[in-house]
Amino acid sequence: MSTLALPHGTGRRKEAIARVIIRPGAGTITINGRTFTDYFPTTGQQNRVREPLVATNNEERFDVQIRVEGGGVIGQVDAVRHGIARALLQVDEALKSPLRKGGMLTRDPRAKERKKYGRKKARRGFQYSKR
Repeated sequence: MSTLALPHGTGRRKEAIARVIIRPGAGTITINGRTFTDYFPTTGQQNRVREPLVATNNEERFDVQIRVEGGGVIGQVDAVRHGIARALLQVDEALKSPLRKGGMLTRDPRAKERKKYGRKKARRGFQYSKR
């Protein structure tokens, strides 16, 4: 391995964290050692993962290697999208405009609200029983 650091990015969404490394290549995307079409089976999820590459016309230019953990499927999809966008920014700073326009560089701050005491969930109260 060379001493030069490869372009990388960390994407987050809810509890999911994705570490993304970009290399020059043919356009393959690997997630946790599996192809991304195998890891994310629906076309909507696949399009969401590819979105930063499509917006910057880099679909066939880079190989993307991703390690993602935590959260659910949708959280992981958005974490991967965020990580790819941040890694592309390290490759070329001129890509910032289309990525920013697509909202891919902004981390989604929404997270699960904590459970409060005296409640069943964060806001839901216990069911009232008259009898």
